[in-house]
Amino acid sequence: MKNRIKVERAEKNISQAELADQIGVSRQTINSIETGRYVPSTILALKMARVFDKRVEEIFQLEETD
Repeated sequence: MKNRIKVERAEKNISQAELADQIGVSRQTINSIETGRYVPSTILALKMARVFDKRVEEIFQLEETD
């Protein structure tokens, strides 16, 4: 699964730690999601979408192999 979290964070000028605080996870979790090592739960994906004021589909995209 691909994601635009790093891009969205840059557009809102927030750090991994700030995003993590806003959705209640660790900075390491945000890093793992951004790098594709961890696929977030539906709840986390929805919380991120709320922070960025986007639809989940605008942040996360399935790849051919998913």
